Amino acid sequence: MLRRMAPTLEEGHFVFVSLDEDAAVGLNVHATVREPEGLSAVIYQEDADRQGLEYDFVAAWITLRVDSALSAVGLTAAVSNCLTEAGISCNVIAGLHHDHLLVPVESGTEAIDALEALSASSAG
Repeated sequence: MLRRMAPTLEEGHFVFVSLDEDAAVGLNVHATVREPEGLSAVIYQEDADRQGLEYDFVAAWITLRVDSALSAVGLTAAVSNCLTEAGISCNVIAGLHHDHLLVPVESGTEAIDALEALSASSAG
């Protein structure tokens, strides 16, 4: 899977916000996690600014284009280790088809470079 992961930097800046579920209506929500404190959502930074929502982390969104099985072992660990070695923090969201990485917006290109190097090194 590592050699086929094809990391892609998505357009836009993303933020994590906490919402009550009614507040999510009308927002372009990219991911959610229900927590005791409220609904954690990932939305565009511009939407959060327009709605006056608080956030403290602005992220670049990277999608690993490999179709990864939810039961696969090792992909998240390898990606996490790669970004750790590059000094890049990462929040992982697993979708049904792909894994998604949220990294500091200023580190998006550097993260792509590190992941592409990891992919290339696993091919040979």
